[in-house]
Amino acid sequence: MTLLTPELRAQLIANAADPRGDHLPVAKFFNPMGAGVWLATMLEPDGDTLHGIADLDMDYVDYGLFSLAELQGLDVGLQLGVERDILFETTAPISVWIDIADIAGGIRAAERIIARLEREG
Repeated sequence: MTLLTPELRAQLIANAADPRGDHLPVAKFFNPMGAGVWLATMLEPDGDTLHGIADLDMDYVDYGLFSLAELQGLDVGLQLGVERDILFETTAPISVWIDIADIAGGIRAAERIIARLEREG
């Protein structure tokens, strides 16, 4: 699977050029075989370095940088790799995701809470 479409890539690059910083996550990547969820908000000009949060099911969510090439190269078992959630959308900025994921225990739990809050408006 192509992890970034041209449209997602363009939005991630545009976010990196915007100094305001508290961007909406643009893409969600996940391990279809188990632990591992990443939300990306920005892409550096090198075309590889993503900014966002990672949840590797280690009792904390890490905010920082991760490599698109490394995500694309991960073999998670059964000859599968990391995938992009093609249905992912959010109106919550990354700061909300970080806060809720920290309290809820991870990105997957935060996603359920944020989806419910977004539905309730």
